[in-house]
Amino acid sequence: MQLKNAADRNERERPAEDSVERALNEIGDRWVFLILREAFFGVRRFDEFQARTGAAKNILADRLKRLVSCDIFEKRPYGSHPNRFEYRLTDKGRDLYPMIVLLMRWGDRWLSEGAPPLILVHKSCGSDVAPRLACDVCGEPIDARDMDWRPA
Repeated sequence: MQLKNAADRNERERPAEDSVERALNEIGDRWVFLILREAFFGVRRFDEFQARTGAAKNILADRLKRLVSCDIFEKRPYGSHPNRFEYRLTDKGRDLYPMIVLLMRWGDRWLSEGAPPLILVHKSCGSDVAPRLACDVCGEPIDARDMDWRPA
């Protein structure tokens, strides 16, 4: 559907709740983003998450419980005296990686003075990479000014 102008766009009904809102209901605070970042760096245990994020124990326990209940992490035992658990990303959790990378890239562009604090390296080819969001049909980079929407 081709639209003629912004007025046409504003006349369309958007759903009351969309996927952005649903996602934010599950993962929408600073601590969850920091926990996810650390999980993608290989952190799995409560004490490591706490040390790397600086979250208070009660906040970290709450967010990990939420991430497990949302099926973003699975909780696996690794010790029994006392009971100890590690938190591993599920397929649903691993699908959040592009979001974390794009947030990192945004921070690199707008909040880093000079060089970014870290470089991503593609394991299979060994190259430094700067991932980008692109159209899955034509491969062109996606920019908000080039996008439109339609009801599903």
